[in-house]
Amino acid sequence: MDQLLQQIFGYAKAAWHRRWWGVATAWLVCVVGWTWVMMIPDRYQASARVYVDTQTLLKPLLSGLAAEPNVEQQIKLMTRQLVSRPTLEKVARMTDLDVKAKTSEQTERMLNDLASKISIADAGRENLYTISYQDANGELAKKVVQSLLTIFVESSLGKTRQDISSSQRFIEEQLQQYQQKLTDAENALKEFKQKHIGMMPGQGGDYYAKLAEVSTQLRQAQLDQQEAINRRDQLKRQLSDEEPELTAAAAAGATNSEIDDRIQALQKQMDQMRLQYTDLHPDVQATKRLIEKLEAEKKADLAKHKADPSGSKIQNPVYQQLTLSIAEADANVSSLRARVAEYQRRYAELRNASNMIPQVEQEYTQLMRDYDVYRQNYDALLKRRESVTMSGEVESKTDTVDFRVIDPPFVPSQPAWPNRPLLLSLVTLGGLGAGIAVAFLLSQLRRTVTDRRVLRELTGLPLLGAVSRVETDETRRRKRKGLLTYLAALGSLIAAYGAVMVLQLLVSRAG
Repeated sequence: MDQLLQQIFGYAKAAWHRRWWGVATAWLVCVVGWTWVMMIPDRYQASARVYVDTQTLLKPLLSGLAAEPNVEQQIKLMTRQLVSRPTLEKVARMTDLDVKAKTSEQTERMLNDLASKISIADAGRENLYTISYQDANGELAKKVVQSLLTIFVESSLGKTRQDISSSQRFIEEQLQQYQQKLTDAENALKEFKQKHIGMMPGQGGDYYAKLAEVSTQLRQAQLDQQEAINRRDQLKRQLSDEEPELTAAAAAGATNSEIDDRIQALQKQMDQMRLQYTDLHPDVQATKRLIEKLEAEKKADLAKHKADPSGSKIQNPVYQQLTLSIAEADANVSSLRARVAEYQRRYAELRNASNMIPQVEQEYTQLMRDYDVYRQNYDALLKRRESVTMSGEVESKTDTVDFRVIDPPFVPSQPAWPNRPLLLSLVTLGGLGAGIAVAFLLSQLRRTVTDRRVLRELTGLPLLGAVSRVETDETRRRKRKGLLTYLAALGSLIAAYGAVMVLQLLVSRAG
């Protein structure tokens, strides 16, 4: 730390020996800088403030019904457009700036200068903007700001209507296109359904369900057919064991045998009832009477056959019954054969259409998907059209954005540029800094030995001793005189700075 301080003190001493160069440099920089600052032309700034009111009463009322434009984004876009070339050309025509530009180069330079001096900034509050312009001519600056304000309000009023009109045209064009697409999709779907009727998805299940159902029905019909054939063959075998005709005695024997069987069954039934009831029980009495009746019939039949001993033949009832059953079995077999053939035909058709049905289902799914997309887009466009129509009505009959000029274009009496007191102070500080820098650089370019430490560092040799300088009265007097002269030079520089500041103050008040 001590070494650093010694080095700093060494630099200060070396620069002190070149102090007159520093004073001269400071005077030169300050004089040139003060002259330049005083010669800078004044520029006056005209400004205006405008407030954009977007909180209208219709905004919450029409929420969800009408399209709500992004007013903030629209305003930001308009502020950027104010410095665009078409706007600058319009401002130049409104303020007669284009009259001074005779050539294309002058016009380009004039437009660039106009754009560089225009400022549009947020005034610190929401939707409050400041438009400003600086120029040496205050009246011209005021005209430019007034022109910009007019263009800002006019462009904002017509922008939304233009956007809504273009949106309506676009939606109408899209509606016509989607209406045609929807009509074509409906016609294609109708023709497809007519061409592939019965093969559409959802008509009696899908293809594989139909195939499985027909296969089950075919197997059941074949089983029923085989059972009917077996029954018919059994009946034919029974028919072959029967005689077509029987003699009267055989018929009577068959009849008596049947009556005997019934009598035996009734007697067994009566024996069972006698185990529980007496002979006077009504059921026992009824069974006894039935047995007696059957025995009487048996005796009557025997007497009848005895009266006809010729032995005439009669039709065998069993043979006739079997014949009828065989006829019915043949009809049933024929019916089942036709059913099996129909099921086989259906099964063959479904098997042959094994590649066609999935393709039909795929094409139908694709047609329905396209149709649904077109219909959804068409319905959405219809809703958007109504929303845009309502938005156009709102925009044409009401003010969704209200522009209020808070402060009209105004030009202060004092120029906005330059700030001469500040610039004069900066020039003075810069001159002093330049003088110190010049003195330091000269001390480093032509270095001198100020103490023993520096001498040891420069030579690298051991220091044996030092001779002190004896100050006489004359040398001390000259040194005091030089210091006073130096201070006078610095003081005169500060005094000159004060004089320049006073002069600037008088000039500004007089202006």
